[in-house]
Amino acid sequence: MQKFIIAVIAIAAAAIGIISYQQFGEQEPTTALVYEPPRALADFTLASTAADQVGPEDLKGQWTLLFTGYTFCPDICPTTMAQLRDLLPKLQEVASAPVKVWLISVDPQRDDIKRLTDYTGFFGEDFEGVRAEHKDLFPFVRGLGLMYSIPDEGESDYLVNHSAAIILVNPDGNRHAIFNAEHVRGEIPTVDMDSLERDFAILADRYQD
Repeated sequence: MQKFIIAVIAIAAAAIGIISYQQFGEQEPTTALVYEPPRALADFTLASTAADQVGPEDLKGQWTLLFTGYTFCPDICPTTMAQLRDLLPKLQEVASAPVKVWLISVDPQRDDIKRLTDYTGFFGEDFEGVRAEHKDLFPFVRGLGLMYSIPDEGESDYLVNHSAAIILVNPDGNRHAIFNAEHVRGEIPTVDMDSLERDFAILADRYQD
């Protein structure tokens, strides 16, 4: 039995407290949960497949989609990564800055940098894997309003429960929006990519105004 680090209810309550759903007057509304104003990320240091270490400064100058996952994930992660790979060219067409994806590994026991490099490399050069040990990973993931579970001590063959939402970070390096996953009975929870594409275009346009 895996132990949840953060209860889903607690995460939902925290999100309600810090995120405002904005319709911006006469502007076209989004289905994403939008930070208004965008929120700065707490300081962090993570190992990366693209550099020895990355921190908040490495999120600046680009739009970044942050997604928690792990290389042994059987369903949500490969599905979402493949969908994002197909979607990125469309997002790039409407953005004035590069659009990147960071896969935040929530399996520090098995996902080393080599494994993450091989995994993210399959999806393309715009995908970067980042990792840390639990003591540093936990506050970073929690600060994003996301969650993950850890295996019981000594367990080696396990699944990691984790959030399926995608966090959007703007070129200033601030949290801009959250795209929540759809939960449909009998299907894996994933973010609706049509909604993400539409909402991203709206948010990128507003950001440039």
